[in-house]
Amino acid sequence: MYKTIKTYCNQLTNEFNTIPENRKELLSKITNYISEKRKANKPINLVYICTHNSRRSHFGQVWAHVAASYFNIKDVSTCSGGTEATAFNINAINALKRVGFNIKPINIEKNSTYHVFHDDNESPSVCFSKTYDDAKNPQSEFAAIMTCCDAEKNCPFIPGAELSISATYDDPKAFDNTPQQDVKYDERCQQIALETLYVFSKIQLQ
Repeated sequence: MYKTIKTYCNQLTNEFNTIPENRKELLSKITNYISEKRKANKPINLVYICTHNSRRSHFGQVWAHVAASYFNIKDVSTCSGGTEATAFNINAINALKRVGFNIKPINIEKNSTYHVFHDDNESPSVCFSKTYDDAKNPQSEFAAIMTCCDAEKNCPFIPGAELSISATYDDPKAFDNTPQQDVKYDERCQQIALETLYVFSKIQLQ
């Protein structure tokens, strides 16, 4: 794992006490799902869902991949999707770059595909905007994690999901093209990283 990302994760693991108890209770449902899959020796598929699959859902996908690596939890596949496809937002990409990710565009088009590396010796997160039922996402036996309220409202039922949970976050898009833009994207990236690391930290205790 890149040194800057490892240091970032190390710092956040000392801040789990800042997560409100009611939020921890919600996040424990994801931990329990992952733990049950591990005990059954079955693959763990996590799909992070937000309306446009452009910001928060990609943060979730990337950080779940990193958290699994950080805590050495095997057989974890992380994906993302939306109710519509747009593009992986450049402000979200830049927030991840500021943490230390190596992000490489695979093609240049309106909805580009990016490889997001946290370690040169591990597979990257493959990020591009798509609907949650895209063929590249699991079609059954997965946990659907809603990262925005709109996705929760528009996706009351996700076909094939064994767990559907609303773990929503404020949208940094509200600060696009303002002086607070980068700060707010960094805050959201950090919050999702913190809570995702917390989820995976508890797996080792079960």
